[in-house]
Amino acid sequence: MLASRLDRLLFAGILASAVGLVLVVADALRLRVVGVGDLAPEFHIRTDNGLTITRDHFGGKLLVLNFWASWCPPCLAEMPSLERFHQQLKSEGVVVLGVSVDEDEEAYRELIRRFKLSFLTARDPESRLSSRFGTFRYPETYLIDRQGRVVQKIVGAADWMDPRMLEYVRSLL
Repeated sequence: MLASRLDRLLFAGILASAVGLVLVVADALRLRVVGVGDLAPEFHIRTDNGLTITRDHFGGKLLVLNFWASWCPPCLAEMPSLERFHQQLKSEGVVVLGVSVDEDEEAYRELIRRFKLSFLTARDPESRLSSRFGTFRYPETYLIDRQGRVVQKIVGAADWMDPRMLEYVRSLL
């Protein structure tokens, strides 16, 4: 009788531990998708020109964080307008950071040369940064204010030179 009681207690303990483990693992695997109003996840990334950009340190300006890849047709379509947007608004307090998830470094470098990109760029081939935002479609862009809050999220290609876009971004400055 004592043995069966110990067996039941042991079984209950194992079952409770297993349930706890499943809950911990499920929580860890749950995809966090960052949306408007959320505090952007903590991050740091080194740009191609050697700057380290973090959520809290990007020059006290509006951060336009664009995730892209050289193999993504909509990303290629939006690059010219994103470059013109950067040229037009860089002196007004806007920082554009393009983060590529390209595994192929040469393809990444070729795209930067092809479009003569002058905004900040970085490569994240393991998708560590984009996964922190819950990004899985490209391009995807986050406008992050000086306090580190996401004020806009754009999924898909945008026309960055659309007058309504320019007006909206200027209203955030």
